[in-house]
Amino acid sequence: MTEKKKPQQRHGFRTNEYIVYPAHGVGRIVSIEEQEIAGATLELFVINFEKDKMTLRVPTAKLATVGMRKLSEEKVVKRALGTLKGKARVKRTMWSRRAQEYEAK
Repeated sequence: MTEKKKPQQRHGFRTNEYIVYPAHGVGRIVSIEEQEIAGATLELFVINFEKDKMTLRVPTAKLATVGMRKLSEEKVVKRALGTLKGKARVKRTMWSRRAQEYEAK
């Protein structure tokens, strides 16, 4: 297994940028590397999760599959928090009808 450094940006992600990885939370992209594994060359994001003291290597081709994304902007977070703070809307329909509506979505 060999390893070499690659460019600083791939698929819209840069080194030293914080990202959200669904299974582990917020991490920082330490580097973007190429590794040769079993004769195949893979391009990998090396992500450090300080809270868990863990380093994860994610193939760049699997970004959509794993759900990795950028942090949300402040405007989006404020809007989400405002929605959560608001009063819950109560639906006055029968539970069986609501269940059908949810399944249709």
